[in-house]
Amino acid sequence: MTKELGVGIIGCGNISTTYLSLAPLFKGLKILACADINVQAAELRAKEFGVTAQTIEQLLANEEIDVVVNLTIPDAHYPVSKAALEAGKHVFSEKPLVLTLEQGEDLRRIAKEKKLSVGCAPDTFLGGAHQLARKYVDEGGIGRITSGACYVMGPGMEMWHPNPDFFFLPGGGPILDMGPYYIANLINFIGPVKRVGAITSMASETRTITSQPRHGETIPVKTPTTVQALLEFVSGATVTLTASWDVWSHRHANMELYGTDGTLFVPDPNFFGGVVEASGRDKDIKPLEAWEHPFGKFNQDSPQGPRANYRTAGLADMVAALIEGRDARCSLERTLHGVDVMTSILKSGEEGRFVELTTTCTQPAALGIEEAQALLK
Repeated sequence: MTKELGVGIIGCGNISTTYLSLAPLFKGLKILACADINVQAAELRAKEFGVTAQTIEQLLANEEIDVVVNLTIPDAHYPVSKAALEAGKHVFSEKPLVLTLEQGEDLRRIAKEKKLSVGCAPDTFLGGAHQLARKYVDEGGIGRITSGACYVMGPGMEMWHPNPDFFFLPGGGPILDMGPYYIANLINFIGPVKRVGAITSMASETRTITSQPRHGETIPVKTPTTVQALLEFVSGATVTLTASWDVWSHRHANMELYGTDGTLFVPDPNFFGGVVEASGRDKDIKPLEAWEHPFGKFNQDSPQGPRANYRTAGLADMVAALIEGRDARCSLERTLHGVDVMTSILKSGEEGRFVELTTTCTQPAALGIEEAQALLK
């Protein structure tokens, strides 16, 4: 790789520190500027990480910026990404890409007209653990995947987030917030989804914030907080996905995939690392032999212990794809299909019927050790 693309960040909240601190790990990109509707937030991040603070208008007009990274709140993802495309910039967005399929189709239209690329998180499926699991599936370790079960459940965000309101409004909820990690990984393993069915509910019409600085404040709940979904894949596999913010504790595994010759136990799709386990027809569950994947190596400390965190890998892969003229793994087609899956799940819950998807995609190319190493400096 001989070329480097200039990157500008719009949205200087908490997630911006992750991109700004991890981007230097990767080849082909250099973060030059950041912007936010709150000028002080942009100035703070710029000073902290040695980049230029600009207004949103200045950043979009900056000729040194090739790629805009959209880290705004979900409700702003569509208008900000649209503005970036119209300014002639490639876009990489945090999840979800958009809140409706129509918004996503509009971004695809603009990108096609202007010959620009759009990518979107999550990129955690590129992690060492998930790529080890992908390798095992590709090599026939559990035979043909026939079914599976996924669980992402907890009590909600009002216990720790300072401003949790948007999590409980339309455009929020556990499917649009946490679903992208699971759906992206399922597409990684199985491919596109054909149709979905779901039952949705909410435990309460209000929530009480127990975090600071708004402790004791009551906020409304306007979106389902428990979703029980069934996904039928084009391959014929069927997978259940339970996403809830009404569960205090549980003992379900994050993701299990069942095949004709065995079972695969996939670690939390929200993270890059973890232990992958599998069994064959002998039912003997064992961890897979670890491999030296660069995106599985510990590089951060956390309250739960050492952790592998390589967020920005999806952006780096998109930049490399632009330079090399290939398909990006976190592509518009795949993330738009993920939006179709999630919004169709919510539609199914509202209407009480199965919903056929109108989009499709291919599986992303696997990211082996050599391919991952090529993205790193």
